[in-house]
Amino acid sequence: MQMSVPTMALLSLCYLGVACNPGGGSHGSPPPAPIASTDGASSRGGLCDSGGAEDLDAISAPFVPRVAGGFCLDPQGEPKTYGDHGKFSMDEVCTTAFDGECDVYKRFGLDRLVLLRYIDGTGAPNSVELDLSRFATVDGAYAMFTKRVVADGDPARATVKPIATGGAAALGSSNAYVWRGVYLAELTFVSEDPKMTPGWMAAANARSTGAIAHEIGGKLPGSASLPPSAAALPTASLIPLGISYYPKDALGMTAIGPVAVGYYREGDKRWRAFAIARSDVDGAKEAMRGFKLKAVGSALKSVEDDAVVTMIQESGDGPRVPFVVARKGTLVGGIGDEEFAVKSAGAGESGGPTKIAKDEKILKVEAWMK
Repeated sequence: MQMSVPTMALLSLCYLGVACNPGGGSHGSPPPAPIASTDGASSRGGLCDSGGAEDLDAISAPFVPRVAGGFCLDPQGEPKTYGDHGKFSMDEVCTTAFDGECDVYKRFGLDRLVLLRYIDGTGAPNSVELDLSRFATVDGAYAMFTKRVVADGDPARATVKPIATGGAAALGSSNAYVWRGVYLAELTFVSEDPKMTPGWMAAANARSTGAIAHEIGGKLPGSASLPPSAAALPTASLIPLGISYYPKDALGMTAIGPVAVGYYREGDKRWRAFAIARSDVDGAKEAMRGFKLKAVGSALKSVEDDAVVTMIQESGDGPRVPFVVARKGTLVGGIGDEEFAVKSAGAGESGGPTKIAKDEKILKVEAWMK
């Protein structure tokens, strides 16, 4: 998503730890409400009194609130549409809409994009940019949501927090993400106020972007249920928003998806689980066959329908990690060491997360599948 120079500067302060905490909040007292410009721009309030602009895009209009959180659709703007029934082509998404990762969106099946802008009703120089993406499949949309939230990092250290709207949603210190069905809404708070601190921005973001996200999450069409593989993951000890989703290729293997990978923590112990939920037993057996070909030692007797220990390398430069993988009916699942714990141990770090033993992995698999 596109960000202004002031926004990027404020985010840089956040990364340096200035006025920001890991949860995206602020140290000290929050700013007064409503949050207005420090240069007197609040005297120009009432910009949203007329209800804001209308979304002239007939496809997205039913899902996009005109007014929320004291912000309204920019009366001086209009939606930019790409792809299906859009003014611009999908090829122009990469050159005029996204600053980066355009290929990722396309790989996950992006087929439509709408860009909209909200303005601060108080007259303060703040705005919220909305990117509303539609994908060809639910799998693609949810995969892009987890890509945005987990961002190939450790969910235990994420600064975003879950919010209750849509199918899944997250709120950060200057943005928000909402997934439901084939849609992903990405919202970014932008401020041109040179005196706004990162802490004030986080509070302003929660009140404005958070409110818009809640409205959109309740209006987007489609089921709010997670895709089957993600829904099949164990929920106990799952880190909030700790799911990565892959529509096709994952775990160093091809054509086994969709695969959901969950990140878990219990005390100082860390582990991962993956789930592959197939619609029939034959499909699950085929997915299991790939893990059995990479098995270390003989099959595990009396553990579900099939079970093996195998080494999994999730990324090309990542460590090879032992997993206990089992199949029960149409579900293939595995419990393995947390890659971040393995890396910490390999680097000789003390006080880091610990791995779990093989017998504990077997117990966790059996408890999960029963």
